[in-house]
Amino acid sequence: MALLGIIQRWDIRLQVQLIEKARRLGISKNTTRLKLRSESIGPAYSAWHPIWAVEKYAFLLYALLKTEAARSRKQRRMLKPILEDVKELGCEGPYDRVAAFASTWRERQTERLNLSSQQKIVT
Repeated sequence: MALLGIIQRWDIRLQVQLIEKARRLGISKNTTRLKLRSESIGPAYSAWHPIWAVEKYAFLLYALLKTEAARSRKQRRMLKPILEDVKELGCEGPYDRVAAFASTWRERQTERLNLSSQQKIVT
């Protein structure tokens, strides 16, 4: 998106020559020409899935993440197989939403562990 915007800006406003644009950006003039000829303004993004698409299955995700955290490091599954398990039960959320959910869950677990260890040291 940024590259396309730069090329279009230089072409329309500053009227920089094609070879000069390619030299400044460090790309070939054919790539520059292709970007200029494309009619799209920017990349098309997929539909946005709200958080609640994953939040419906929060309890199940908590359980799966807790189970995986209890396993040894080499026995743990990655997030994609966990997502496949949840999708079998009807979750419509994309990978990035589940990854964000898992990331916040891990941060909370780390905070809990840090707080509990600090309390043991203080007392």
